[in-house]
Amino acid sequence: MAGERFSATYLIETPLDVAQVAEVLAGEQSCGTFARVEGETEALRERARAIVESIELLDVAPQPSLPNGWMQRRGMFAKPQTWQRARLKVSFPVANVGANLPTLAATVSGNLFDLGEVTGLRLESVDLPANYRRQFDFPTQGIAGTRKSTGVQGRPLIGTIIKPNVGLSAEETGELVGKLCAAGVDFVKDDECSGNPDHAPLVQRVKAVMKRVRAHQDRTGKHVMVAFNISDDLDAMRRHADLVQAEGGSCVMASLNWCGYSAIQSLRRHTPLAIHGHRNGFGALSRHPLLGFSYPAWQTLWRLAGVDHMHVHGLQGKFAQDDDEVVEAAQVSLQPLAEGLDDRVLPAFSNGQWAGTVRATWDSVRSNDLLFMSGGGILAHPDGAAAGVSSLQQAWDAVQKGETLTDRAARSPELRHAIDFFGKKAA
Repeated sequence: MAGERFSATYLIETPLDVAQVAEVLAGEQSCGTFARVEGETEALRERARAIVESIELLDVAPQPSLPNGWMQRRGMFAKPQTWQRARLKVSFPVANVGANLPTLAATVSGNLFDLGEVTGLRLESVDLPANYRRQFDFPTQGIAGTRKSTGVQGRPLIGTIIKPNVGLSAEETGELVGKLCAAGVDFVKDDECSGNPDHAPLVQRVKAVMKRVRAHQDRTGKHVMVAFNISDDLDAMRRHADLVQAEGGSCVMASLNWCGYSAIQSLRRHTPLAIHGHRNGFGALSRHPLLGFSYPAWQTLWRLAGVDHMHVHGLQGKFAQDDDEVVEAAQVSLQPLAEGLDDRVLPAFSNGQWAGTVRATWDSVRSNDLLFMSGGGILAHPDGAAAGVSSLQQAWDAVQKGETLTDRAARSPELRHAIDFFGKKAA
């Protein structure tokens, strides 16, 4: 792999010369610092320095997007300035990093967000050569394995979330999952705030839930995938994954941002279960358009840890992301990270989803390979959870066949009542 390089694309904002700032960025994240040091020979720079591959000038802003103490100390805010925005592509030697995910993340981001020369910086994408991508972890289940486990083919998986989010006892959680299994769901997940609480210890919860899952499978032949939230220290996550597997489970969930790359990598190497990657906290890294991570860059790094499912939020949902961002997130999840590989992951839609958002989802993504999760859209259906699941199944069948939801609702009472109850008009 000598001579191979990977690249990252950045959006920056600066009042300084863009080309100069680009070189500062490249040096800071490879072999350079703010001044040339002893030992930084031309041969070393040739071998280890990042290279600015391209610069695309964009718009000019009338004021800076972010505060900057470095510029403040130099009086740069005291005089009129223009704030040039630009897109940079920078390549790095693979040999600088190797198959080390935390160091890869530090190389493409790290101190860049603190650079004094910029008033905005956002990591937009990370592109890896196939040979380099192969050195990292792959999903163990992915789309095909998840479909095989649940027996769902030819349509999206229909899922839901334990509600209330927290507060149910282990036995109450088990009873709810039993009802959801009988209602016809394919997938159930814990809320990210429900880990190992006193009122429902995870060991007890796993046993109570899987008792119902196994009983349902014995009756019907249908395995319902349950994503138990095992987010914790690594030793605890390994123990809990082992318990889920021993009880006949097929999936665990982890809050990616709070567990960290190394923990998720180690969990991946420990268990064959599907890892449901929850994105909670991503908004802190992404909501400002000139700071942090775009979803394509963020998901690339986490997919190198070997997750099987990635949260993408939902169209017309209750959170701040616009629909274009949700669609982009789903589309990149369904694409391989490098040419010639099949390391796609299952995009998981959630937040404010119900039968009325199915049309927008299908029209935007045009793929059956997704997990469509609906909490209130199932559990708050006026005719009960089974009707909630049916309304989603009817909506997905309709859009896949080119039928309007209005026409299908005319002969499908569950869908009709969902549309009436949730107060939306979908066509």
